Amino acid sequence: MRAQLLTPSPSVDISRAGTRAAYWTRLLPLLAALACLTRVPSFTRPVWNPDEGHLAVQARLLADGGRLYETVVDRKPPLVPWLYEAAFALTGSDTLAGVRVLAILAQLGTAAVLASLARRRWGDRAGRTAGVLYLLVSVGLNPEDAQAATFEVFMLPGTALALWCADRGRWGAAGAAAGCAFLAKQTGGAVLLPVLWLCAARRGSPWRTLAAAAAPALGAALATDPAGFLFWTVTGSGSYASFSGSAGHVLGRALGNTAIVAVACAGLLPALVRAARGARRGTADLWLWLAASALAVVTGLHFFGHYYLQPLPPLVLLATAGLSASPRERTARAVRATALCCALFLTWGLLAPRGGLDHTRRLADAVARRTAPADRVLVWGMRPETYWLADRTPATRFLTAGLLTNHSGGRARARVGERYAVPGTWTVLRRELTARPPALILDDSRGGPYAPDRLPTLRRLLAARYAPAGTVDGAALYVLLRHP
Repeated sequence: MRAQLLTPSPSVDISRAGTRAAYWTRLLPLLAALACLTRVPSFTRPVWNPDEGHLAVQARLLADGGRLYETVVDRKPPLVPWLYEAAFALTGSDTLAGVRVLAILAQLGTAAVLASLARRRWGDRAGRTAGVLYLLVSVGLNPEDAQAATFEVFMLPGTALALWCADRGRWGAAGAAAGCAFLAKQTGGAVLLPVLWLCAARRGSPWRTLAAAAAPALGAALATDPAGFLFWTVTGSGSYASFSGSAGHVLGRALGNTAIVAVACAGLLPALVRAARGARRGTADLWLWLAASALAVVTGLHFFGHYYLQPLPPLVLLATAGLSASPRERTARAVRATALCCALFLTWGLLAPRGGLDHTRRLADAVARRTAPADRVLVWGMRPETYWLADRTPATRFLTAGLLTNHSGGRARARVGERYAVPGTWTVLRRELTARPPALILDDSRGGPYAPDRLPTLRRLLAARYAPAGTVDGAALYVLLRHP
């Protein structure tokens, strides 16, 4: 008789299921509408930054039979190039509209998972608060970082899902989600720290979690080129992640982007302070998640704006923890303040200058005018979207000068040059340009530290086989001599 009294009746289970369904039926449309609204500026430009350009060119080459880490290379794992390729298969490769839709779905998925996490810990109101706040702060960066459909956007659902699974004791699923986050960007694997902490605290199986985390990477390696996957995603990025660079430039970027994020999260700061003072217990895993994410931002000392997307999910959950024990009016004030900041960033996104894009369009137009569709070209610079906008095939697997010179944001001039390239890249470049010389070389270095006059191999190639053909918007054009 006692056992019967302690066992929930079927009607109770049905009632709980109905309550759960009603909750999500009301919340998901709100989150979907907010996700679409906050991503409106992303549709106003063909391409937002060089990362999008690089991914677009990669996806075209993959669709034409290219092989990742062999004929198409990058320092990133393969998930996001594959997503771009899939979107192009549906929408065509002349637009990023399909990728923009995928980015909306990724942000919506992240918000829904965070809402579920917060609801489980602190109740229905906290779930709604976390989902809404995340979408509001997700655009709180320079629009080139916030609105672009790049690696961090597609990494965040995996990181959030990893903690969601760990919170429920699903250790294998948590590891697999962390592994998928790693396949979007290497730093996505940082979420394993709080996952393993929860695993140890609840006496789970860390080896099962780690094995599940390794499985997606192993599958991706086998689906591409195992040696190439290991080199380009792990062992070959030492120079990029090194601590060399202009300290003043790097510090300025770090402080600037940190200040931008602080403005976007200004309405949450009091709640974060309350969470730090212990207004809500049981948030140690969230603080560890935030610390691991902050460490991912610091790695390599580049401090690019889009890196700051990674700490936003744990930051929002901690703010929600601080608000969950507060009066409703305090929560409403925090949401209103964050919504106001979001509106400012959306306005920035709609009105932001287009100088970089206009420059790249002029380059792409010049390349398209001076070459035939079947010609291969070499764009020597840091804007691979030029290939995509011109609809021309790159003459080499290296889509930017960065891999060949170690040039990246804030890198000291003394550490840029052929000797600092990814090992073996100049040998491959010489072989590719000799076998199929590009019909046109566009030098967009404009006096930068990776200019051809600082690179003996490229300088000799231009002198031996190419003739100057004028300039466009400060970039130099060189045409192939048919009989050098």
